[in-house]
Amino acid sequence: MEINQRNYCVILAGGRGRRLWPCSRDERPKQFIDFFGIGRTQLQQTFDRFAKILPAENILVCTNKEYAPVIREQLPDLQEENLLVEPVNRGTAPSVAWGNMRICRRDPNANVIITPSDQLVLNEEAFYKNIQEGFDFVEHHDFLLIMGVQPTRPEPGYGYIQKGEPTELPDVFSVKSFTEKPERDFAQIFMDSGEFLWNTGLILSCGRYLNDCFRQLFPEVLKRFDNTPSDYTIEQEMAFVNKNYPAYPNLSIDQGVLEHCENVYVLSCDFGWADLGTWHAIYEYMSRGEGDNVVVDSEVMLEDSHNNVIKLPKGRLGVINGLDGYIVAESDNVLLICKKGDSSALVRKYVNEVQMKYGDDFV
Repeated sequence: MEINQRNYCVILAGGRGRRLWPCSRDERPKQFIDFFGIGRTQLQQTFDRFAKILPAENILVCTNKEYAPVIREQLPDLQEENLLVEPVNRGTAPSVAWGNMRICRRDPNANVIITPSDQLVLNEEAFYKNIQEGFDFVEHHDFLLIMGVQPTRPEPGYGYIQKGEPTELPDVFSVKSFTEKPERDFAQIFMDSGEFLWNTGLILSCGRYLNDCFRQLFPEVLKRFDNTPSDYTIEQEMAFVNKNYPAYPNLSIDQGVLEHCENVYVLSCDFGWADLGTWHAIYEYMSRGEGDNVVVDSEVMLEDSHNNVIKLPKGRLGVINGLDGYIVAESDNVLLICKKGDSSALVRKYVNEVQMKYGDDFV
């Protein structure tokens, strides 16, 4: 893939990843963990993936103050001005608005891709082909383009995009609706209909049009920014952000931009994808051993046990007999054993209850 100097990437790396508790903890969430024991964290893999197709100086990372030190440690090649540290915690929409403002100051003709920091891409060659298609599309259209993938199971932990009218391009459709984390029965209906794609959270746009969308969403804040000089320095920008960032509402990019902008389209992709945010997703996408068990970088002896996902710390040995359909996960001072099922809501429930009863040291 040819490297286009106008193409930029914003990596979102401020999430707490509580659906993978107890291995993902508030102090070091899943994007900063070498979860699979391959020598690179999920954040590092995401940076590596985009550094193959973009100039490294065109990759920005958004996070909060708590995680800035670990990002500097894990991405030593990231330019300091490319690390955007929120002065207060807000949703992904304000952080993307800030990242895109900085990009457009550098290059008014920039194209931008927004990506989570914790995704699995199975076929990188197909991924780069789809990325190129997406950049080519938004360079010539004032649209937001989401990368969607065909569902392979009725997963209730993902977002779904309903395809609308086709365009002149065979794999690009208008977006008819968004549904975030439906019940399993509805997810099955969506999958059977053939009208729905999983929302990968990867969004492309030309920077100028994305700014226009944010002006509609955050008119007061961006009106002030539009009145600033074009030769604004980083120091002046930071002063503006520190003063105005608290005025942003706490909105995700999905709730804010995608559901309120008019020209939102979806590209149907085929690169093999998983959001590694839930135990169930990890079970579905990792190769299974004897008894259909998934053992993640752990030492385990299993007997008469099936359909489990197991993650233990280094130096621990698990001996498991007679277990069927469970999550067994240990990290630091917490051991979790619960039914796999639709684990996302269940794990969040336990995190909240543990925090209230035992305090922050266990979350």
